[in-house]
Amino acid sequence: MRCARCRQAGPCGARIDWPRPAPSGPSSRPGPAKETRAMPDRSLLGQLGALAGILPAYHDIWGKRHPTSDKTRRALLAAMGIPCATADEIEASIHAFHARPWRRWLPPVHVGAAGSPPAPALRLPASLRDTPMHWRLRLEDGSGQEGHFSPSALRLLEEHLLDGEAFEARALELPALDVPGYHRLEVEGGGEVASLLLVIHPPLAFRPGAIGDEGRVWGLSAQLYGVRSGRNWGLGDFTDLRHLVEWAAQAGAGAIGVNPLHALFPHNPPHASPYSPSSRRFLNVAYIDPEAVPEFYACREAQEMVVAPEFQARLRALRAAPLVDYGEAVPLKLRILELLYRRFLDQESHGERGAAFRTFLEEGGAELRQFAVYHALQEHFYRQDPGIWGWPAWPPAYRDPASAEVAAFAESQAERVGFFQYLQWLAAEQFEGVGWRSLELGLELGLYLDLAVGVEKGGAEVWGYRDLYALEARIGCPPDEFNPLGQDWGLPPWIPHRLQDAAYAPYIAMLRANMRHAGALRMDHVMGLMRLFWVPPGLRGDQGAYVAYPFRDLLGILLLESHRNRCLVIGEDLGTVPDEVREAMHETGVLSYRLFYFERDNAEGFQAPERYPEQALVGVSTHDLPTLAGFWQGRDLDLRSELGLYPDEERRTAHIVGRAEDRARLLVALEREHLLPDGLGVHPVGVPAMSPALVRAIHRYLARAPSRVALVQAEDMLGEVEQANLPGTTDQHPNWRRKLSLNLEEWRSDARILALAEAMVTERGRAVRPREPVPFPLRTVRAPRATYRLQLNRDFGFEAARQLVPYLAGLGISHVYCSPYFEARPGSLHGYDIIDHGRLNPEIGDEAALEAFAGELAAHGMGQILDMVPNHMGIMGADNWRWLDVLEHGQASPHA
Repeated sequence: MRCARCRQAGPCGARIDWPRPAPSGPSSRPGPAKETRAMPDRSLLGQLGALAGILPAYHDIWGKRHPTSDKTRRALLAAMGIPCATADEIEASIHAFHARPWRRWLPPVHVGAAGSPPAPALRLPASLRDTPMHWRLRLEDGSGQEGHFSPSALRLLEEHLLDGEAFEARALELPALDVPGYHRLEVEGGGEVASLLLVIHPPLAFRPGAIGDEGRVWGLSAQLYGVRSGRNWGLGDFTDLRHLVEWAAQAGAGAIGVNPLHALFPHNPPHASPYSPSSRRFLNVAYIDPEAVPEFYACREAQEMVVAPEFQARLRALRAAPLVDYGEAVPLKLRILELLYRRFLDQESHGERGAAFRTFLEEGGAELRQFAVYHALQEHFYRQDPGIWGWPAWPPAYRDPASAEVAAFAESQAERVGFFQYLQWLAAEQFEGVGWRSLELGLELGLYLDLAVGVEKGGAEVWGYRDLYALEARIGCPPDEFNPLGQDWGLPPWIPHRLQDAAYAPYIAMLRANMRHAGALRMDHVMGLMRLFWVPPGLRGDQGAYVAYPFRDLLGILLLESHRNRCLVIGEDLGTVPDEVREAMHETGVLSYRLFYFERDNAEGFQAPERYPEQALVGVSTHDLPTLAGFWQGRDLDLRSELGLYPDEERRTAHIVGRAEDRARLLVALEREHLLPDGLGVHPVGVPAMSPALVRAIHRYLARAPSRVALVQAEDMLGEVEQANLPGTTDQHPNWRRKLSLNLEEWRSDARILALAEAMVTERGRAVRPREPVPFPLRTVRAPRATYRLQLNRDFGFEAARQLVPYLAGLGISHVYCSPYFEARPGSLHGYDIIDHGRLNPEIGDEAALEAFAGELAAHGMGQILDMVPNHMGIMGADNWRWLDVLEHGQASPHA
C-alpha cells in the first residue's frame, strides 16, 4: 500500500514543501539579473505571519500596544525556515501553508478529552467521496474498535482546490473513548492507508488526596546546589536531597521543592544556570554523590585518592567556600567517577550491576545513546578548542546526529560514550532512591520539581531535534519595570507546526522524564503552552513578537501525563498572562503560582490570606526575587543600582519609595491578622531588620490562605540576605552559586528552623503520613572513610554519643565504631560479656535513645559500624541464669 501522506510507497515523514529561496550570491553565468517583484505589501506578509502563528501585536506591562513590525515578522518567519524575502516567496509560502493539511488524509495527531467523541478531519480528494473505507482504532491496552464508512456520509467541514484537484475535509466521528492514553487510528481505502496518533486525556490534572476537598499542605524549597553539609563535595547532591526529605518528614513538611535538575555541560561546569540546560530529559551529573556509588567501596584506587590528605584538604576548602566553585568541584567528582567506571567495566559489568546497567540502556534507548554521543563529541572538540561552545561550532559533518561521521565517532569512542551513559545511570539511581525515600516516609507531595521553559542552543536536546527549533530566534519577554528594552533569554523556541508534525513526541518525552519521580511539577512560564515571546536575531528584546502554540493540545497532553505519573501540576503564571490560560488552568485543576510580594488588594496593600485562590501554590519569593531579609533591607534595589541596571534615576527613586511603603503595608497586614510579633508596631522605623519572629509571622499569614500548597524558601528560613539569581545579570552577579549559611546537619537543632516548622504545622497541620518501609534495591551503604570508636557503657550511653556527633562530623568522621550495646553483665565497661542478644543494655539506653542517636548520625550523613558478638557470652554466676540453666538441665531446659 502507498502512504496517504505523500502518495509514495512505504512510510515517510511528510512536512511542508517550502519553496526554495532564491540564491543570495552572484549568478554563476553572465547575463542580466533576474527580475523579482517589489517587496511585499503588509497584508501578504501579515497573512503569512498569522499562518505561522506570529501575533500582530503585544502589550507591555504598562498596557502599551506594540505592533509587530514587518522587520520582526520577516526575521521570525526566516527563523522558522519559511521563505519570505520577496513577494513571490511570500505568496508561495502562503500557498504552501494552505496546502499543508491537504497533503495528507489525516493530521499527525489529534488530541481530545475522554468521554467526548473524537472527530479528526479526514481530507480526501473529492473523487474518493463514495469510496468504501475502513477505520481501525488500536487502543494502548491492545484492544481495538473498527468500522466501515463512506466519506460522503460524513459531515462536510471544508472544500479546497489543491494543484487543480478538488479536496474535501469531513469529520470522521468516532465512538466516545473513556480510556485516556495514546491510541492509533488508521483509515484504509482506495488502496491507501493513513494513520494518526489519537491522544485522549482526562478532564482534570492529577490531584493528590492530601489536597483534595479542603486539604492543604506545606513544604520547603531549596536550591540543591547551594545546600551545605559536612559531607558533600562543595555543592549539594542527591544524598543531601535525601536528607532534606528526611528532615521534611520529621518537621511535618509534605514537599521538598528544588531547582531544575536538568543535564548541564560537564565539559564546562561554570555554565551552571539550571534554566539553560543541555537537555531536559536527563539529569545533572554534578549532583551525583560519588561515595554513595556501589563501585566506590569496591574500588581501592578511588578510596585511597579520596582519603589522601591533599584531596581531603580540597574537599574542606570547597565545603567552606561561600560560593559553589563548579570549576573545581565538578572535575573533582568526574575524576573519581571515571575510576569507578573503570572498576565497573573491569569487575562489575557481567554481574547484577551490569545487568541493571543494560536494563537502563534498553529503557533509555536511542535518546540516551544520542545524548551520550553528544557529550562525548562536545568534550572531544572542546579539548581541542575551548572556544567550541556547542554543536553549531563543530565541524559541519558532526552537526547531524545521523551522519556517518557521528556513527564512526560513536563506534571508535564507545567506551567514552558509555561513560556518559554510566553517569546518567548513577544519577538516575540516586535520584530514584530519593523518590523511594520520600514515599517511604510518607511525604504527601514528595519531590516538587521544576521544568525549565527552554534549552541551550548548543546542547544535546537541540542537536537531536534541531529541525524542530527556530535556531536563530530566542525566547524572551516584553519590556517590564526592570527591563524597559525587554529580555532575551538566549534559548531557541520550538517551531509550532513542526512540533505538531512530530506528534508532540519531544514534548511528551520531556514531561515523562520530569514527572517520573516527582510528586509535583512546576511548569516554568506556563504561558508558553499558549504563546512564547520570540526575539529575532540582531534585534532588541522589545522588538520581538509573540508566537502562538497549539495550547489545547499541549494542555491535554500535560493532563494525561499528570495522571499517568500521578504528578500534581503547578503553572508558573506570574506577570502578564492571558485570561484564557488562567481560565484553562482553573478548569483543568492545574494550580496557579501566587507570591506574597505580588498579591495586592485594590489599595496596593498585601492581599488578605482569605482572598488567595484555593487552587494555587503560594510562597513569599522565588530564586529571581529578593529574600525576605533582602526585601526588608532593599538589598535587591541597591544591587541594581550598583550594577547600573536602572534605566533612569526616576525609576530607581520610585522603587526605593515604593519599598518603604511596602514595609509599612506589610506590618499593617500582619496587624490585621493579629500576627505582629511581640514588641513590634506598624511603623517600619522600629523594625530595622527582618527578624526570625517576623519571618514566622509572614509565613503564618501566608499559611492561612485556602491555597492548597504553601512553600517556605530555605533562604528565608535561614535569614539569608542575598538572592539566588539576579535577572538581567550574568557575570556581574554570582548567579546559581550562592550557598545556604547553615550546614544541613544543624537544621534539626536550629531554633529558627524549629520554630518556623512548628508555626507551619500549627497553621496547616503535618503533611506526612508514614508508610511501611518500602523495599528499594538500589539503596547503597557508604564506605567508611574515617572512623571514631565509641566505647559505650553506663557512664557514656546513647544520649552522650548523640551529643558528640556534630563535633565528630566537623572533624570529617564518616562512621562511628560502636562497642557492643546488647544487654551485658551489670557494670560492664566493654560490652563483650553479653547475656542477652535480644535486648539493649539498659545501662546504655533504651530504643528511643538508640533511635535518636541513629537519627543524629543520619542527619550528619554519618554511618555506624556495630561490633557484634555472636559467638560467646558472659556466664559468670547469676549474670546469665539462662545459660546456667541450659548447662545444668541440657535439653530439658526451657531455654535450650
